[in-house]
Amino acid sequence: MSYQVLASIGEACPNLRVLVLELVDQESPQAFKINLDRMLNGCLCLESLSIKIRWRGVGANPLQPFRFFLPKTLKSIKLQPVLEEDVIHFTSLNDAFRNYLPTANVSTPVSKSSFGFALQRLSLVLDVISDQLIVVIGICDNLVELDLEDRPIQEPLPNHDLTSVGLMSLASNFRLKGLSLVRSRQNCQVSFKGVDDMGMFVFSKYCTTLESVRLYGFSRVSDAGYASVLQSCQNLKKFEVRNAFLMSDLAFVDLTRFSCSLVEVKLLSCCLITCETVNQLTSSGVLEVLDLYGCRSIADSCLISIASLHSLTMLNLSGADISDYGLSVLGKGNPPITHLCLRNCKGVTDEGVLLLFLGGGTIGKTLSSLDLGHIPGISDKAVLTIAVAGTEITELCLRYCSSMTNSSLEALATRKQYRDDCKLLRRLDLFNCKGLSADSFRLLKRPFFPGLHWLGMGNTRLNSKGCPALSEIGYERPWLMICLDGCEMGCHDGWQFHRAP
Repeated sequence: MSYQVLASIGEACPNLRVLVLELVDQESPQAFKINLDRMLNGCLCLESLSIKIRWRGVGANPLQPFRFFLPKTLKSIKLQPVLEEDVIHFTSLNDAFRNYLPTANVSTPVSKSSFGFALQRLSLVLDVISDQLIVVIGICDNLVELDLEDRPIQEPLPNHDLTSVGLMSLASNFRLKGLSLVRSRQNCQVSFKGVDDMGMFVFSKYCTTLESVRLYGFSRVSDAGYASVLQSCQNLKKFEVRNAFLMSDLAFVDLTRFSCSLVEVKLLSCCLITCETVNQLTSSGVLEVLDLYGCRSIADSCLISIASLHSLTMLNLSGADISDYGLSVLGKGNPPITHLCLRNCKGVTDEGVLLLFLGGGTIGKTLSSLDLGHIPGISDKAVLTIAVAGTEITELCLRYCSSMTNSSLEALATRKQYRDDCKLLRRLDLFNCKGLSADSFRLLKRPFFPGLHWLGMGNTRLNSKGCPALSEIGYERPWLMICLDGCEMGCHDGWQFHRAP
């Protein structure tokens, strides 16, 4: 598709309200910017704009300068990727920003507008999040949701980074309900080293309207800082933290004394979190999502309190120190869990899967997505149990389960013969399942797996028959996505570039 179609949209759709663009570069970045600017100049009623681009040419910089006209009617903006200096450039469109930040780069001549004062939702993926960026964004009085992620290629300089001063500047925004500040480790191992507990204290004292908080990479914030957020934000429903190396159970002590009733909690790679925190979180009884990915001190004992929940639908115990006994407790419990992740739980075996599905509890009737990847104790017996008893299963991850053989694939392919009421598998991940032979390739053809939409089969003997055989399956089932590259289930973010079967 030529970028000229963007200019055509601006000419043909002057009353357009919502625009979503997700593109891989076809021409030069300059051609894209020229045509995008022409389109936006024609869409003066635009209220929601989302642009996601991947520059993938030889030597292409994933962070290209991204300056163009923005209609003053915009209430929601999502840009990925964008440079920090370009966002500051957008703010130069208003005199209020010029007066507030005399150091901002405002040299580029642009037409006047009131950008920022109608804005309610802002989502950006940047090169760096800095104090200057946070200050200029914080002046958007109507901002309700702020989602910022940066992907530094090196450690940011202390004077060009987010510090406690920048975080505290958000305290003036009394309408903010959703905040996400993420420092990605995609390019290098970095964190927000300039933010400490004091910055978190001041921020949480004034941002009491928050309902959702996500904080990734705040390595210098301890229990006191996180506890201040939990205790001050009485409307908080969603709390997500990653790589909080100083956060322990103390952050959640006496949580029931405060009116905060968390519905969704994600504590990712927080190595000091134990079962004490889980017991505190489950005491309210309203938890719906609990993600403890990488919390290796989580053990069987906390599954007793989890099993008492009546609203929990998603549970991630990836890497936890749980065993078959813990699964037996969960299998007898009340939670209507639909998504369960047990990846890398080395203490789980076939027996645990049997107890999970046949324990007489609710989960055996509700579970639709199960991840058993990287568990050496999973073999054909567990898969047969799933094929027979897991009637609601539509997504199954078995990657790196080397003990599985052709019998497992056959049981899944013919599961309708065991239970006519079972649902069809939609997604199946068999990446690096070395026990599957090339002979089982026949099970991937019609009439088997009639509902399959995504199949991960890289690094197995299943693809040893080569491209012609895979192309034959693709011809039979044009809706089926075959992934050979080890992507996570469904290649969910849409940016993978796969080898053609």
